[in-house]
Amino acid sequence: MSTGIRVAALADIDVGTGIAVGKSVTGTADDIALLRDEHGAVWALDDTCSHADASLAEGWIEDGHVECPLHASRFCLETGAVDGLPATKGVCPHRVEVRDGEVFLFPNEAPRS
Repeated sequence: MSTGIRVAALADIDVGTGIAVGKSVTGTADDIALLRDEHGAVWALDDTCSHADASLAEGWIEDGHVECPLHASRFCLETGAVDGLPATKGVCPHRVEVRDGEVFLFPNEAPRS
């Protein structure tokens, strides 16, 4: 079993914000947004909004969703499902774990419920 890729320190991601991790680090087709919700949990989604070329890491995080900074499409932090037009297609979620203040990413692995 993989131990994941260490991609950030928890302190690097303020509550209510996100950071992007480059695809050169993750080996994925898209950069991955690490998003920290208002409760301090960290989530990982493909970074590019499915509607337009905007970074979800630069979006607003609230009530279990991230809102795209360009046209306000909303995506569920847990599943990547779209929950607000104009986007009509969700984005891929990825499993993430926080251990000892470090954030580990498991690219293309479904988040644990």
